[in-house]
Amino acid sequence: MKTTQLPPVRVTAAIREQIEGVLLDGETLSHFVEQASIDAARRRKAQQEFVARGRASLARALETGESYAADEVLDAMKSRLDIARKAVETGQGVVSTRRP
Repeated sequence: MKTTQLPPVRVTAAIREQIEGVLLDGETLSHFVEQASIDAARRRKAQQEFVARGRASLARALETGESYAADEVLDAMKSRLDIARKAVETGQGVVSTRRP
């Protein structure tokens, strides 16, 4: 695979010193910047997908008229979490609390 370069990033001397101060043994500044860019791109993609799922869910709710109050959803989630915790505490292992 062909590689390409990212544009140079201008930062203050203080920022560069901060970054250099957290580099791992053997890690280069270039590798740090590359990894930071990859991580930021993944986070943004995840955020965009999250927003898209939310918008699709809202569109379905508006289309079907079916929606749930936040308190109802949170109570159901808490209940499933409590069931799972009790199963672990009693040694029954993790019990699936997912709805089909």
